[in-house]
Amino acid sequence: MAPPAAHCPDCHHPIRWTRTEAGRNLAVDPDPDPAGNAAVWRDGTGTLRSRRPTDDLPLTGWERLHLPHIATCPARREQLALPVGVTRLDDHRNRRRNR
Repeated sequence: MAPPAAHCPDCHHPIRWTRTEAGRNLAVDPDPDPAGNAAVWRDGTGTLRSRRPTDDLPLTGWERLHLPHIATCPARREQLALPVGVTRLDDHRNRRRNR
């Protein structure tokens, strides 16, 4: 039986915390999604683990694809208006790449 889902502090939607191969915590949406890019499985101790599937190490039978919650969090999508005179760096970088 899966442990109860935690909730995102920003949007209050349910999330699941996983531990990445690098030892960091990653919040994923609780339901599998074929468009996801995080392979999630439960290890022998019951810990949810996650990794990024690659061509060399594709998705295995015991892993399910999930979306990282930061990609779907509605609170993260809403961007506050920047003060006058402040430029968003991503906009500047994108403009330089498109030249």
